[in-house]
Amino acid sequence: MFTIILFTLLAILCLVEVLVNFNENARTLKKIPGFKDVFFFGNSTVVFGMDSVRLFKFGRECAKKFNGIYRFYSLSIAAVNVFNPSDAEIVMSTMKHHEKSIIYKFIKPWLHDGLLVSKGSKWQERRKILTSAFHFNILRKYFLIIEENSQKLVNVMEKNSGESVDIVPILSEYTLNSISESAMGVELDKDPMYSGLTYKTAVYETIKIFVHRFIRIYLYPDFLFNLSPGGIKQARYLSIIHTFIRNVINKRKQNFQNNEKESGTLADNDSYVYKKKSRAAMLDLLISAEKEGLINDDGIIEEVNTFMFEGHDTTAAGLTFCLLTLAENQDVQEKVYQELQSIFNGRDDVTLEDLTMMNYLERCIKESMRLYPPVPFISRTLSETVKLSNYTVPVGTMCHIHIYDMHRQESLFKNAEKFDPDRFLPENSVGRHPYSYIPFSAGPRNCIGQKFAMMEMKSALSALLKNYKLLPVTTSKDLEFVADLVLRNSKPIYLKFIKRH
Repeated sequence: MFTIILFTLLAILCLVEVLVNFNENARTLKKIPGFKDVFFFGNSTVVFGMDSVRLFKFGRECAKKFNGIYRFYSLSIAAVNVFNPSDAEIVMSTMKHHEKSIIYKFIKPWLHDGLLVSKGSKWQERRKILTSAFHFNILRKYFLIIEENSQKLVNVMEKNSGESVDIVPILSEYTLNSISESAMGVELDKDPMYSGLTYKTAVYETIKIFVHRFIRIYLYPDFLFNLSPGGIKQARYLSIIHTFIRNVINKRKQNFQNNEKESGTLADNDSYVYKKKSRAAMLDLLISAEKEGLINDDGIIEEVNTFMFEGHDTTAAGLTFCLLTLAENQDVQEKVYQELQSIFNGRDDVTLEDLTMMNYLERCIKESMRLYPPVPFISRTLSETVKLSNYTVPVGTMCHIHIYDMHRQESLFKNAEKFDPDRFLPENSVGRHPYSYIPFSAGPRNCIGQKFAMMEMKSALSALLKNYKLLPVTTSKDLEFVADLVLRNSKPIYLKFIKRH
């Protein structure tokens, strides 16, 4: 009897193996360089037992082993990994392949169908509405908020002057406060009525749970994850987040009529400008859009949550690694300081025009994001069969574009591992493939908030560098990244901030 059962199970496994791993799509995909197939499991055994640090290192090893493209196939899960600009352009430059891949489903309980994960006509309509939130006139309003938070950041560092400081939580606090005021008009540390601190904690914990799930394949099925301790915690934290957002929206709606709107409708004017007595908030724009029937209450919640998620974590990563590289490169840091001295000449107040003059600092930020892109990869689902690196890739395959590896290719950037801000001098950028440097993604789905992020990074970095000299404690050689949607180190990152006199 046991023998019959065993043979039956083997027969079933063989049938599944043939149906799943030897269908037409599988045969096409397996022509792409990749890993040795294991019966039934396909390629999945190559990552069995890896923790998040090992998984990140494995990706970098693959980039060195394969020439611009490799595939992964297991139990109908099909993916190609690409890291050359020509392939990236094919996937990203049009709306054909704009749908995000299945891995983004993990954040849907939080963001639902917000701009990051939505697709089709809904994405296009939302993108059109939200583009207005980053009009130059609105960025001017956000600038006041960001500058105030940058000064708070300077004061925080003063308390730890001369000591080794873990900069990651401090910068996360800065960017979360800045985006919450810009997106919602709420100062989290000064809003006990709406439990701002509780909300902030819930955001941090939800992101931790997401990372935990991301690196554990057995938690990918929703029904298993929802029953796990992480799933139960996530449900509790998301309840806090969504309740907080709803309360903020309701409060803002009640006060909205007091904000005198100076511009016309979305249809005839892409900018909304409010009187100085009112703090600009993206939420006001969404409330206006709701009054015009362009979005509903659930849509407002989706987009506010999306900007809270996207707008703080990625910028904090960008700031973290830029400070690290400046601390390691004292000559570059001194050039930044001299540029700031020439701009301010002893003046304390800061204007938006001052930021536009920080050309060398901007090149440092760009070079830092080349070496350490805050979003190290993006993933799309191919909507039709395409040719990538001269290989046929079937429709429905996930395409992972590894920005981290592309930015470090010697063929694209000479001495690619070296930190060199002058790569981004205009004369040194001539002839560079437009998709070889994409820290804010590219094409129609590029980052809508990239000007906001650059303004925020310039504000924070210039405020810190005017007041402190940075000394390295953690160095680039100490970094051990984890597999995640945002570039994160596995351990704290320490620097010293020495007060300038």
